[in-house]
Amino acid sequence: MAKLKVALYWAASCGGCEIGQLQIGEKILKLVEVADIVFWPVAIDVKYKDVEAMPSKSIDVCLFNGGIRNSEQEHIAKMLREKSKVMIAYGACAYGGGIPGLANLFNKQTIFDRVYLETPSTLNNDHTVPQPKTKVPEGELNIPEFYDSVKTLRQTIDVDYVIPGCPPEERTTWLALEALISGKLPPKGTVITHNAKAVCDDCSRKRDVKKVKKFYRTFEMIPEPEICLLEQGLLCAGITTRGGCGAPCPQANMPCTGCYGPVAGVIDQGAHFLSAVASVIDSNNPEEVRKIIDDIRDPVGTFYRYSLPDSLLGRARIK
Repeated sequence: MAKLKVALYWAASCGGCEIGQLQIGEKILKLVEVADIVFWPVAIDVKYKDVEAMPSKSIDVCLFNGGIRNSEQEHIAKMLREKSKVMIAYGACAYGGGIPGLANLFNKQTIFDRVYLETPSTLNNDHTVPQPKTKVPEGELNIPEFYDSVKTLRQTIDVDYVIPGCPPEERTTWLALEALISGKLPPKGTVITHNAKAVCDDCSRKRDVKKVKKFYRTFEMIPEPEICLLEQGLLCAGITTRGGCGAPCPQANMPCTGCYGPVAGVIDQGAHFLSAVASVIDSNNPEEVRKIIDDIRDPVGTFYRYSLPDSLLGRARIK
């Protein structure tokens, strides 16, 4: 029986998903018994031209992590889609845009101005910024074009499945790989986890519908270990985040930040989280409510930490 051909790619992300893929530990031996990795730039020496030469649909599955930030990533995403029978958005950045997607609060010009011109440590008297094409004595240099917006993988190409997480937990990765190895993949479009309900369903903390008078940042308090973090005033996204991770963050006394994406049936994870937070505020007085919500120092980073490009907002308007 011929081995499966697997491709892996890292686009606009931190690289944590590359580590997440290796967290399956000794199970990787089971994977190599039935699969060969034919493309994985971070680990093996395979060139783009080698993939371009592969027949269409010759790759059985591609695990693609990271959002689409520039023209190179878009080109490779489209090429791997054409070469792959199954395309999986692996991790929060490919799924919803992830942390890089928060750059959609700005545009290319404001990002370049800050990075190359305005930072206190930058000395750039000629105001030089990267250009897609630059002539030098040796010829013309070409680098990828940096886009105004970060896009998700499925905003760029057709995606068959999603493995969520920042990075995905080992149990989630192996759940998907087992389905691939056995040939028992779920219906197209499935977000593959152990639990389609909320993280709260995996969490053992007790809830008694307490109301909140103040929201805290994580360093401002030591929470009670058995009580719901949101009801203690910590902005825990577990109530609006797809489960299956095993709730490791709440178990460690840290609030869920939402990396497994929205629960089934929810279009906008941030709006859902915002609604949940509003429901626990203990006041009908507008001034008091304003004071309570002023404790939320970074609303977009709190409610749309992993999902701004995939949300109904998509990005900020830049005048």
